[in-house]
Amino acid sequence: MGTVRREQHIECSPATTWDFIGDPARLHEWFPLTDCRVDGKKRWVTTSTGLTFEEDIVLLDHELRRFQYTIVNNPLITGHLGTLDVMDDGHGYTLAVYSTTMKPDVLALVIGGAAGVGLKKAKSLLEGTV
Repeated sequence: MGTVRREQHIECSPATTWDFIGDPARLHEWFPLTDCRVDGKKRWVTTSTGLTFEEDIVLLDHELRRFQYTIVNNPLITGHLGTLDVMDDGHGYTLAVYSTTMKPDVLALVIGGAAGVGLKKAKSLLEGTV
């Protein structure tokens, strides 16, 4: 499986960062998507091209500040695990890490690219530079 990881330092407390980017229903506010809907342990995300992906929420751990999900019911994607970690950088600010493991491998690059764009937008929003 292909694996990609993106990291972003954010000058904002981990608690505040987690409240924003750790909320599964707010993904479309910072990740390059047009819509996001959550119902229990399910999430549906829609891209700017109109494609909708169904996801299962695997883990939402507020203490660890970790969110994991997997794309399901997609004939093209035969394996997937996405992970978002929000960590204290040791100075009261945040290190946000978004990683994805996917089969087919090449699709990990697509998610990785979107994650890089999304984390930069989250940084701008949280630091008030938008």
